[in-house]
Amino acid sequence: MSPALLFACVSLLFNTSLGCFRCLVLEDDTDVSSRLCESYGRALRAYPGTCFRELERIFDKNPKVVQAGRVGDRKVLQEILYSEIRPLIEDLNGKISNDAMFEERLQTAADNFIAAASKLPNVTDILVAENSRTSMWCDVAFNLPDDIEMIWRFADQVRTQQVDQFTEVTVGVDRLFSIPSTSLQHEGTYQCEIFSGRRSIVRLFYFLKVTPEVVAGHTELQEIFDLSLLPGGRLLPEPGGPPHSSPLLPSPLLISICLTASLLLLFLSLG
Repeated sequence: MSPALLFACVSLLFNTSLGCFRCLVLEDDTDVSSRLCESYGRALRAYPGTCFRELERIFDKNPKVVQAGRVGDRKVLQEILYSEIRPLIEDLNGKISNDAMFEERLQTAADNFIAAASKLPNVTDILVAENSRTSMWCDVAFNLPDDIEMIWRFADQVRTQQVDQFTEVTVGVDRLFSIPSTSLQHEGTYQCEIFSGRRSIVRLFYFLKVTPEVVAGHTELQEIFDLSLLPGGRLLPEPGGPPHSSPLLPSPLLISICLTASLLLLFLSLG
């Protein structure tokens, strides 16, 4: 495949403004994008370059298409893309008679790709501290119908995508799931499934990892202690006092810091 054809091929990951990505059209599969635009030129008696420009606009420069193609197995994404483009090539032999119809079919192919790619399994990791507020948003990169219903499910203490491990938590139209005060019991995988009527549109997975408050407190204390030392393990001098050499007794400032830290640790340990 020539460099010019690679640039214009039906790919969602070749927009340099969003990052440099490999084209989803296989380099040894030379017939997909070339056949599409050649068929376009013959069927509509038009310049094939117009076809390439439409491919670039609808696929390469569409942020939603690019985002949908960033997650998932490349071979699976390729197959999804091909399944949308090949019927379009066939329909250019009689069913598509003008540029407006061709553009509409290309846009439909892009929308279908976004929807199908969004259904591919993917788990988003969320790390929060104990007792903090947590929010998960059931968001997708394509437009949803008006009659949607959300089902949130939870798999306790595991990171999984196995549907049979989840129990239903809420049902409704709210795409936001919030936990006002996160505890260790909230750790696990959350699944959001969007329905339109009885049809499942997409499933999203979030793994919530909760950091215990005592661990967070220990980390803060370590940071305080580290800040009280100079390079080489020497203690900080008192403010305004002369620098001293080791070994010397701890300064009142360091003693105060250590006492404060010990009290804070005791307070955290008692809950």
